[in-house]
Amino acid sequence: MNKVYVIGLGYRPLNAKAKELILNSEVILASKRLYEVFQRYAEFDAVKDKIRVINKVDETISFLHASLITHLSSQPLVLLASGDPLFFGIGRKVLEEFGHAHVEILPDLSSIQLAFAGIGEPWDDAFLMSLHGGPDPEKRRRLPYELKDLPMLLKKHKKIAILTDRENNPSVIARYLDSDPELTLYVCERLGYDDEKVRSGRPAEIAEMSFSDPNVVIVRKDRGQTETSDPIFGLRESDIVHSRGLITKDEVRAVSIHKLRLPQKGVFWDIGAGSGSVSIEIARLYPELKVYSIEKNEEQIGNIRENVAHFGLSNVGIISGEAPDALKDLPSPDSVFIGGSSGHMAKLVGLINNAMSKGIIVINAATLETLNEAMKALADNGLETEVSEVSVSRSKKVGSKQHMSALNPVFIIKGEKK
Repeated sequence: MNKVYVIGLGYRPLNAKAKELILNSEVILASKRLYEVFQRYAEFDAVKDKIRVINKVDETISFLHASLITHLSSQPLVLLASGDPLFFGIGRKVLEEFGHAHVEILPDLSSIQLAFAGIGEPWDDAFLMSLHGGPDPEKRRRLPYELKDLPMLLKKHKKIAILTDRENNPSVIARYLDSDPELTLYVCERLGYDDEKVRSGRPAEIAEMSFSDPNVVIVRKDRGQTETSDPIFGLRESDIVHSRGLITKDEVRAVSIHKLRLPQKGVFWDIGAGSGSVSIEIARLYPELKVYSIEKNEEQIGNIRENVAHFGLSNVGIISGEAPDALKDLPSPDSVFIGGSSGHMAKLVGLINNAMSKGIIVINAATLETLNEAMKALADNGLETEVSEVSVSRSKKVGSKQHMSALNPVFIIKGEKK
């Protein structure tokens, strides 16, 4: 089988290897935009009759599949890409489809690299993200982060570089950030073209401007601003809105989260979420994890909503209702925490076991009866179990002395499906 050579274009002349591959190629695939970019290259006239313009990624991949199967010639198959094909580009998709043995990537500079050079800022401390929905506006790709995540990301990062498109353009991005007047936005337009331009301003200024495509945006906190001083892990009970002391205590919450061994990405269910303390802590620790907080009590749902809003979390879904009925339409979980079962422990564990291909269930129990129900339910479903008892005493000042005061012990039961 021949190889697919993915060659990045846009900013520099082709190197010797890329030039040789293109001149000796049998066919060169390009989108309409990259066809226009390639017209500026010295090699264009020599190979223009070999270029096939395809705008849709699916059609490009289908063409390559067919060509690789029937292709008996030793001449290369070339796919033109923008900048660095492995930076939010088509390189990832081509590698997934054909494997490393049949794909070679020859990158140009990335637009983000050029943008940082253009504004004179180091970029090894920047967070890089894409809000580009892909080449087909009718079939936007699903993105790890969306516009609404920007305020949350700016709590953790002092610089963010964003690949844009016509829908998520600089003005729209600026409107999401206009509550923070101390941010500076840099819009780098048509990098690599003769009319390349860099403009900057506060969010309110950028929101009122229009820009040429393609462009990238860099958001930078002012020099005096730093990343948030809020702790990533270790919220105190007093940090979380709750009712009448009904909250998973700090020490128990810490151990429960440790036992869950959560993935960076995936789906997490918090059943009987109460005030949402476990959901909130986990959502902050794992911003790419989708957290579902399931709670039947209206007062507690109000607490969860208030906590989600306070911490600016976009990855928490609040489900009002009683499990197991409230779980029916949720995506399958990778991990589950049960803080309260309302007497449905056996049904809950059975439903989770059916929905989850593998993963961990952690159940907190304050009574021996709940401990026994949880152990039986996990064992009946063939899960590997372990139990920890967390007994916490906290120091308490009595008069001029410090004394230890014991809290009720909690059993933390872990069931693992492998």
